[in-house]
Amino acid sequence: MGLCVLHSRARVGIHAPEVVVEVHTASGLPALSIVGLPEMAVKESKDRVRGALLNAHFHFPAGRVTINLAPADLPKEGGRFDLPIALGILGASGQIRAEPLARHEFIGELALTGALRPVSAVLPAALAAREAGRALVLPRLNAEEAALVGGLEILPAEHLLEVCDHLNGQTPLRPFSAPNLRRQRPEYADLADVRGQEQAKRALEIAAAGGHSLLFIGPPGTGKSMLATRLPGILPELSEGEALETAAIRSVSGREPLDPARWRERPFRSPHHTASGVALVGGGSNPRPGEISLAHLGVLFLDELPEFDRRVLEVLREPLESGHIHISRAARQAEFPARFQLVAAMNPCPCGYLGDENGRCRCTAEQVLRYRARISGPLLDRIDLQVEVPRLAPERLAAAADHAGEPSVCVRDRVAAARARQQTRANKPNAALGVPEIERDCLLDDAGRALLTQALQRLALSARAYHRILKVARTIADLADSDTLDTQHLSEAVGYRRLDRALPGASSGLGTIGSGRNSAAGRAG
Repeated sequence: MGLCVLHSRARVGIHAPEVVVEVHTASGLPALSIVGLPEMAVKESKDRVRGALLNAHFHFPAGRVTINLAPADLPKEGGRFDLPIALGILGASGQIRAEPLARHEFIGELALTGALRPVSAVLPAALAAREAGRALVLPRLNAEEAALVGGLEILPAEHLLEVCDHLNGQTPLRPFSAPNLRRQRPEYADLADVRGQEQAKRALEIAAAGGHSLLFIGPPGTGKSMLATRLPGILPELSEGEALETAAIRSVSGREPLDPARWRERPFRSPHHTASGVALVGGGSNPRPGEISLAHLGVLFLDELPEFDRRVLEVLREPLESGHIHISRAARQAEFPARFQLVAAMNPCPCGYLGDENGRCRCTAEQVLRYRARISGPLLDRIDLQVEVPRLAPERLAAAADHAGEPSVCVRDRVAAARARQQTRANKPNAALGVPEIERDCLLDDAGRALLTQALQRLALSARAYHRILKVARTIADLADSDTLDTQHLSEAVGYRRLDRALPGASSGLGTIGSGRNSAAGRAG
C-alpha cells in the first residue's frame, strides 16, 4: 500500500485552479480508477500512462490503483494530467522519491513511449505556479510560453525518464529562461504610410488617447482599413502585467498557437462579417474566449459593419459598457475580460459612392436608410466618434503622396501624455469614466452648457450620447494639455456625432455625415 500527493493545474476560463493529484495503491484485483469529475480525455489517460510506464521500463502496480483529482466538483479535461498521474503512481509504488514532489507542479501529456507532448493554456498555469511558489515541470515545447512569466523556475523535459531522474536527484533538470523574449518590443504598421485624411487621423489620435470607439464612413479605397490597422501602433505600450493578461487569453483560446516573440503586441482582431455571435463573444459547451476577449486591451476592427448580422452586432452592447463577458451554459460558466477598443468601417450607402463628385451613386434615400438601419440605434449610440473618410481628389492625392505623414511614434508620445493625465486624474482612460467621474472631471462653463444644450436639442441625442460627448471633449482637452473644457473642445466632440443627424435625400451626399473640427459649433450654435 502507498499514497502519493502532488500538484497540477486545471483550466477554467483564463484561470488555472490548483488540482491535487492523490494516488493510492492497495492490494486486490488489478484495477485503475480515476475520480474527481474527469472528462473523457482524462479517463483515457490511464491507458496512456500504463503504456508510458511500461515502455519506460517501470513496474506498473499489480493491485488496485485509485487516482483522485481534487477538488472533486471541478471538471478536469485534456491530457495535461498524464504526467502528474504517472509520477503519482511511481511515487505511491516507491519507484521514485516522493519528498521532492511537494516543491513542484506538473503538467504534460504522455506519449506511449514516455515522451512529453505539449499542452494548451500553459501561461495561466505558469502564473498560478509562480503565485504558489513552486517550480513548474512541463514539456520542453511549452517552455518558451511559460518563460514569459518572470520569477518562476521552469523545468522543461522531453521524456518521463528525465523527470524521474530529476526527482531522484540523479540528473537535475536545467532551468529554462528566455530573457530576450521578455525585452523584445513590438513592431506595428506606421501611421506615416497614410497620406492625406488629416481629419480621420485626428479622430484616430483622439480615440487612442481616450480609449474611445470609432466608426469610419466612406467609399471604398479611401483608407478606412489602413487607418484602423495603425491604431495599435499609436496606443501606449502594454505593461508587463497587461501583456501577460492578453497572452493568457490567447493561450487558452485554442484557436492559434501563442507566439512568445510577439507577446508584447497589442491585439488586433478583424473577424469576417460572416462571424457568428459565439465566434464574436465566445461560448461553446466548454466556454472559450471569442474575438472580443482576444482583442482585450487591443483593437477589435469590424470592417463592412452593416454586413454583419444584426443579432451578432447586438451582443457587443453589454461588453462595450462593462469590459467583460459572462458566458453561461448548462454545465459550465466562464467569465472573460473584454476591454477592447472598437473600430468599425462602413460605406455610406449600399453601392458605396454616396456623395461622390462623379455622381456614381444611384441609391435612393429609402435604400440608404434601410442600409444604415442594419446598425441599431443603441449600438450606434455607444460609438463615440463617427468620422467621414472621403475620397480624395486626384490632385490632392498626388500632393499628399509627395509628403510623408506624421510617424506613429510622434502621435504615440502625445497619446501617452494624455493617457498619463487621465491615469493621474481618475486612474482609467476617459472612455471608462462613470457618471460621478464625468460630473467631477468634465465641468462646463455657461458658454459650454449653452452649446451642448443646443446640440442635444438639434440632434435629439440620448443621455448616453451626452455623456460620451463630454468624455470625448475631456480627451481633446487632455491632448491640448488643458485642465478645463471650453467651447472649442466641445464643438469638436459634437462634430464627431454627425451620424446621429437625420438623413436627407441620398442626392444631398455626405454633408450630414462628415465631421470636422469646429464644424459642430456653427451647426449647433
